[in-house]
Amino acid sequence: MNRAELIEQIKIKRSFLCVGLDTDINLIPEFLLDNEDPVLEFNKQIIDATHDLCVAYKPNSAFYESRGLAGWKSLINTSSYIPKTCLGIIDAKRGDIGNTSSMYAKAFFDEASSGMSFDAITIAPYMGSDSVKPFLAFEDKWVILLALTSNQGGKDFQFIETGKGRLFEQVIETANTWAGNDRMMYVVGATRAEEFISIRKHAPDHFLLVPGVGAQGGSLQEVCKYGLSKSCGLLVNSSRSIIYASSGRDFADRAREEAKKLQLEMSELLNGIGL
Repeated sequence: MNRAELIEQIKIKRSFLCVGLDTDINLIPEFLLDNEDPVLEFNKQIIDATHDLCVAYKPNSAFYESRGLAGWKSLINTSSYIPKTCLGIIDAKRGDIGNTSSMYAKAFFDEASSGMSFDAITIAPYMGSDSVKPFLAFEDKWVILLALTSNQGGKDFQFIETGKGRLFEQVIETANTWAGNDRMMYVVGATRAEEFISIRKHAPDHFLLVPGVGAQGGSLQEVCKYGLSKSCGLLVNSSRSIIYASSGRDFADRAREEAKKLQLEMSELLNGIGL
């Protein structure tokens, strides 16, 4: 999915919601455990219930990798089940150099090799350009670079003054030279809403992937106050508050209800910028 197609889906669905598929087999409804692949069945029902209300899905690879071969099978089949009308993001936070990054890219982007063809991947920027460019070598795929995260430890490095601004600002300035806003996005935590003013000075029209709304306490209104661009420019992720809205047989219906609440709020915000 390219930038124009993503913006078109935002307009059609009146939504910039990304549903995080951080699926923990220990938290899904017990009755699903009778299925051959309980995690896949859970994901499929969540996707069926919400795909018209969101524009992206984001499985977190750790929740699948931790289960070995069974988890990888769940991830591969989940990747294939994500509709073409939604951006498929693998939250893998990879970051290594040379051939290693090339192999990571092949793992998540090359369907003929691995069975997976995600549209985008999250990347850690610490090792610089040669850890990122192998992912950009895959045509029409997105890199979503960690810029400013919500976790407490994010303050350890991201706010260091470099002489050219704070480190997270320098990361964005440098990464902007590697790819345009049609290939590069940035991760910015929802609990850092006041910093979106600075983020937008350095990335005025890039898409930002924003985790932390919902269970982590981030405010959608605050994020949008400072972060919305003329083309929306936001993918706001919500995971636990949607997918674990219920542990009963109504889990998919309850997930839809929670996604619908966010979609309606997002629709009003989009109307506010004339999109």
